[in-house]
Amino acid sequence: MGYQATSIAKMMRKLNGTHFLPAIQREFVWKPEQIVQVFDSIMRGYPISTFLFWQVQPQNVDKWDFYRFIHDFNPRDSHNQIVSNKSSLPEVVLVLDGQQRLTSLFIGCMGSYDIKKKYAAANKANAWVNNHLCIDLFQDASEQSEAADAVEIEIRYGFAFRPKDEALVTDDGVHYWYKVGSILKFETEKEFQTFYRGEAARLRETVPQEKIYIFEDNIKRLYDTIVQKDDTITYFTEDDQDYDRVLDIFARTNMGGTKLSKSDLLLSMVTAKWEGMNAREAIHEFVDTLNNDLSRRNDFSKDFILKTALALADLPVQYQIENFNNQNLLLIQKAWDQIKKAITDSVELVNSFGIDRENLTSANALIPIIYFAYRHPKLNLRGTTPVEHTNALNIQRWLIMVLFNKVFSGSSDTILAGVRRVLQESADQPQFPMDTLNTEIRRQGRIADFNQAIGEFLGIEYSDSEAFLALSLLYDEKGWGVMQHHKDHIFPKSLFRVDRLQASGLPSDKQKRYAELYNNIGNLQLLMSQENTQKKATPFEKWITTRDVDFKRRHLIPDDSNLLRFECFEEFVAERERLIQERLNTLFSV
Repeated sequence: MGYQATSIAKMMRKLNGTHFLPAIQREFVWKPEQIVQVFDSIMRGYPISTFLFWQVQPQNVDKWDFYRFIHDFNPRDSHNQIVSNKSSLPEVVLVLDGQQRLTSLFIGCMGSYDIKKKYAAANKANAWVNNHLCIDLFQDASEQSEAADAVEIEIRYGFAFRPKDEALVTDDGVHYWYKVGSILKFETEKEFQTFYRGEAARLRETVPQEKIYIFEDNIKRLYDTIVQKDDTITYFTEDDQDYDRVLDIFARTNMGGTKLSKSDLLLSMVTAKWEGMNAREAIHEFVDTLNNDLSRRNDFSKDFILKTALALADLPVQYQIENFNNQNLLLIQKAWDQIKKAITDSVELVNSFGIDRENLTSANALIPIIYFAYRHPKLNLRGTTPVEHTNALNIQRWLIMVLFNKVFSGSSDTILAGVRRVLQESADQPQFPMDTLNTEIRRQGRIADFNQAIGEFLGIEYSDSEAFLALSLLYDEKGWGVMQHHKDHIFPKSLFRVDRLQASGLPSDKQKRYAELYNNIGNLQLLMSQENTQKKATPFEKWITTRDVDFKRRHLIPDDSNLLRFECFEEFVAERERLIQERLNTLFSV
């Protein structure tokens, strides 16, 4: 069967009727501006690439899970719905390539898109507005926008998402907003001509003739593009029923654009071959639980969950699609409950350290911790026995160290395989093998200790993503996730405003040095939110007199009270950096 073509209108009526999405497809991710670009392209006569479909024979329909296209898109709940009435469908065609484009056309022609109001908090009910795709029929597409340049894609036709409840037609002679999907309501060309001619006659009473010409050109072009043209959608249909062949075709055709990870392909295979459960929905539900239902907000993906599952099942970390045979997938399925528990326990532990979506710079750094929990299911990672307490402290210090040194950033499959081997070899020991793991990290040429990076550590500033993690190492506490803590400038930030420095009487070179130092870790500490609110801009030498006698020791504040004076700020930072280095030397046996 060669390439075929059809109109957008005909294809839209097939979606969720005969044409669906296989489990192999990732979710819809396009933004409103990308949808606008697609519609502008087709109005200008540009090709939007071919589509690849898979015709599933009736005897094989029940073998696969497949999903409905989204037409009313809500970014807060973007999961496709599974098709439950498979046996009653007249035929099943699955879209292997072109999901994003087809879903965009579906939303624009027959659905809507929820868009967050600017500056509104995403978790507020009234922050989101339901929008339809509209076209301004008064916009002259022959006029090039003055703002267009070689970098930004120019939109010639006036497509835009407009709030559902706003008036779509304006009589001010400036805009005529027409809902794109309304063009599908005309069953015959005669009905369409009756509409646009009547509308043009009505507009002549209030609108200049040149606007009428633009209106007529745009509405006829929209009708021709969406309804009349039978070659806008060009597609090839694969009818081979070998799933492995189809999977290979899919992988090859999805190498460009927004690249599909191997974990997405694995998820499709798991969904197709696991028995007794829908793995796709189970994994989505588990990801939502990790991200939204624990003590802190996280940002894990299904890719991370599947990669972790592979590691815990002792399957290849650097994997190829063909390695995921039924035997390997059965191993993951049998261990799924234990895998979920190990991941949940480990994430709750690191959340208790104050590590969450805001400062977890590499999710892969958690995999060794999860593997340790998986191999020691009877250990309580947050328990109070001597071994459990020591494990928690060592895990905290090790995790912060590898995050700070970016051990698992970039290509990390080799380092993951190496540390997993270390954990396998020490599986009979209840202690987290921090020293042995660091030896393996060094063997692979990566930084494993703070003595190799102490200079960078002392250069951390207030706004750096690692700042909270670095500061947490300065304290004996490990339960940072229990109570909210703030990063605080020991010498208040307000003292270092330009006007305050100029009025201080300090020499200009010293003023410059102060401005360079005040955001550095030597002038930062962690305070409980209530403490930080009380402190505000109070001079530190005054505020510290209200603290308990142990405050200086806990926060590594120099004993010399003279250093707490503003004119001795440089000396204070230097002495505190020395105390910080001593603390790190003790923690990591430098």
